[in-house]
Amino acid sequence: MNQLRPGPDDVSRLIDDLRAADAEREFLAHAEQHLPRLHDLFTRLYGERPDGLERLASVLDLARTSWTARPRTLKALDRERESTPDWFESERMLGGVCYVDRYAGGLSGIRESIPYFRELGLTYLHLMPLFESPEGESDGGYAVSSYRRVNPALGTMEELAALATDLRRAGISLVIDFIFNHTSNEHDWARKAIAGEPGYEDFYLIYPDREMPDAYEQTTREIFPDDHPGSFVQLDDGRWIWATFYHFQWDLNYANPAVFEAMAGEMLFLANQGVEILRMDAVAFIWKQLGTTCESLPEAHLLLQAFNAVLRMAAPGLLFKSEAIVHPDDVISYISPDECQISYNPLQMALTWEALATRDGRLLQQALERRHALPAGTAWVNYVRSHDDIGWTFADEDAAELGIDGYPHRRFLNDFYVGRAEGSFARGVPFQENPRTGDARVTGTTASLAGIEAGDAGGEDRVILAHALALSTGGIPLLYLGDEVAQLNDYSYATRPEEAGDSRWVNRPFRPEQEYADRTDAGTPAGRVFSRLSRLTEVRRSTPEFAGNELIAFDAKVASVVSFLRPGPVFSVLVVANVGDTAVEIDALTLSGMTPEALDLVSSQPVWVGAGVTLAPHGVRWLRVRMR
Repeated sequence: MNQLRPGPDDVSRLIDDLRAADAEREFLAHAEQHLPRLHDLFTRLYGERPDGLERLASVLDLARTSWTARPRTLKALDRERESTPDWFESERMLGGVCYVDRYAGGLSGIRESIPYFRELGLTYLHLMPLFESPEGESDGGYAVSSYRRVNPALGTMEELAALATDLRRAGISLVIDFIFNHTSNEHDWARKAIAGEPGYEDFYLIYPDREMPDAYEQTTREIFPDDHPGSFVQLDDGRWIWATFYHFQWDLNYANPAVFEAMAGEMLFLANQGVEILRMDAVAFIWKQLGTTCESLPEAHLLLQAFNAVLRMAAPGLLFKSEAIVHPDDVISYISPDECQISYNPLQMALTWEALATRDGRLLQQALERRHALPAGTAWVNYVRSHDDIGWTFADEDAAELGIDGYPHRRFLNDFYVGRAEGSFARGVPFQENPRTGDARVTGTTASLAGIEAGDAGGEDRVILAHALALSTGGIPLLYLGDEVAQLNDYSYATRPEEAGDSRWVNRPFRPEQEYADRTDAGTPAGRVFSRLSRLTEVRRSTPEFAGNELIAFDAKVASVVSFLRPGPVFSVLVVANVGDTAVEIDALTLSGMTPEALDLVSSQPVWVGAGVTLAPHGVRWLRVRMR
């Protein structure tokens, strides 16, 4: 009798139960709006389960009690965000990301850094994983042992809530990673599941022998082959458990609605601490189905939509950010107002580096033309590099149109960015090279990848060009904190046993104190990069054409030039960036669709585009123009 059925009857009964429980009027209005969608999603996910309706009722009650406990200031923020749903599309948005311990020592140090964040113009601060994790084997915090306890070395949950309040008062939204595909092997749920405790025995995918693992691994791929082959690892008692990533990160079984309910509770708890954006980690992997790759399955989208519906009832101001480093068609499939409102833009990131390596902007230009558009009410998070690695996620079919064979091109890019290719300016480090498949990725800081570490004359200009693209293509630009002062790779990671086996630590340096001290010294790379980036962020904040996501590709008719228009009601901004090593000219005929008078926004100088535009090597210009 607890089975879900299509139709309105279940919804009506659940709403009546809320009224009987004396639910607050505002929550009741949210439930009446969003419960029909949640019921439909639950029916599609769990309609065959005898406990489906019972679990839905529990989730609804969980949302009600969470709303009741939600602080008044956060309810006020919810109302503000509901009245201005496009708040995150503003030209004033600027994100920063850092590891708490490496950048500031702990949460108290982040709190002390708020004046600098304001100086930089941040409106969004992403703190890398900060939850309690196993000692040593934590994957940089991505192996979570508790979603309600902060790593004691960083602070406490009370400090995190207080920091969220201080950031909000400074106009900065707190963003944290929500690792929901898996937990650490030390999480209470994991320990109870291994022990066979009733209610937890199927929180994870555990099998007595290799029959089912072997069947699944016929179609799944190895993610971290250096750690373990396949998708499963063996437990001490001989059983096998699903572990997509590291052997100490165990995948949750979302086919069990109890897992959905438990994870919804963790999301709601964090929302009530003042977290405004959850970075939804590894979204492509959250649903498993035999005979498939177990990546980007339809049920993964249904799960995200269902979690979203729960949050719309109990914390409607909170956003989801998608982290899906997959084929471009799959990346965009996670982005919608009802799923993930914002998303990393891994294609633009990867192709920015591709363009700098090849000195050819055509593949990036093609991506801006055909893969940049998003649904209304959503936005990209555009970044130059992350805490992670660069995977060359362009679509082979797109590359083929330009005469590029995807597989050897990826091999070239890997070789180029680790300094193995002729003409390379980069000092990256390989990550997870698989000699059997030839697969590999690259890791490194922006300055080291762009040539500053190597002493290449174009290094600083490449850093500025890459950030200028991220700042001007729309959405939320994101700085890896420290890159604004040209921090270099940290090779000392190899001396720390807990990090030595993961080369990504090379691009997760500790706060570069000397570079920050030099940021006002124009005689240093740190000072020059900081001054030029600060000017770009200042201009972006005062350029309304940079709001939103609309972008019109513009053919500059020069292979090394990436160019596009950001339209406004009267003027447009023409962005032109030369990824080549020599100066180029965009001729007057190409620019004849606009009036000849323009304004260079960065220099504040008038430009006569009627005579054409010259771009220096690795040069970039933001030109305010009027179209004819």
